[in-house]
Amino acid sequence: MEQSPDPRLIAMLAWYRDMGVTDVLTDEPIDWLVRGESVLALPEPPLLEKQAPAYEDSDFGFDLPPARPTFPSGGGTAVSVRNFAPPPTSEAENSARALAEQAQSLEQLRAALQQFDGCALRSTAKNLCFFRGAPKARLMVIGEAPGREEDLEGKPFVGRAGKLLDRMLAAIGLSEEVVHITNIVYWRPPGNRTPTPQEALVCRPFLMRQIELVAPDFLLLLGAAAARQMLGVTDGILRIRGKWYEVEVGGRSISAIPTLHPAYLLRTPAAKKAAWRDLLSLRARLEGSVPSDAPGPASA
Repeated sequence: MEQSPDPRLIAMLAWYRDMGVTDVLTDEPIDWLVRGESVLALPEPPLLEKQAPAYEDSDFGFDLPPARPTFPSGGGTAVSVRNFAPPPTSEAENSARALAEQAQSLEQLRAALQQFDGCALRSTAKNLCFFRGAPKARLMVIGEAPGREEDLEGKPFVGRAGKLLDRMLAAIGLSEEVVHITNIVYWRPPGNRTPTPQEALVCRPFLMRQIELVAPDFLLLLGAAAARQMLGVTDGILRIRGKWYEVEVGGRSISAIPTLHPAYLLRTPAAKKAAWRDLLSLRARLEGSVPSDAPGPASA
């Protein structure tokens, strides 16, 4: 008689999934740089010598990880491992650029993203998080990456940080109906980590095309990752926040201001004063108190 899965095991696996766990580690550290493209085969644990019951994904309520590869018996035997990495960045960038350039609308760009397989984040995320808000807007807000709530809902900035962002925008008279909100990458990084520069570069052609289609007058860049990607700066966000930059996208010059990410403000409430000053500067530009083509304190 086939036993039902242990609920405690299911809960543990679900917790591992939510925490971004993707690999199982051995008791002793392994120097992968020395091993190159091979790994040390480990003896099979006694439990794995028996035939495990075949479970379907539906038994667990979420997708099960791929089956563990079977290595030859006898510790110390080096075996070749298949490379599951995405295409090289340059190849993936070229593919992204070709797909993005063909998109004549945001819906076509969404479809292009859904068929794009050059970003490794797609394989670990549940949903594509493209944008929320107005398809055409004077202000485009660009953040870092989707989190757990965003991944589940398929929209950017819908979790705690998103709710704070909505309150920040409301404080200067803006709402989702008149603002376009997105991120520099479109899939959740495992464990909510910061996206790597390579992941951001692969997604960049889609982001540039998205900006062209939205045609904003201003960009609000949330956090260091978004500022570095859009402005090419290396300074920390605390040094560059509140300064105005000019960004060239599709032959247009767009004024951009970096500020602190709402997630940082949740952890550091005292920093909200600095973010409020940045929002006031943005509101002044939106209302025309400062000409949009006026030089800012710094330029990209």
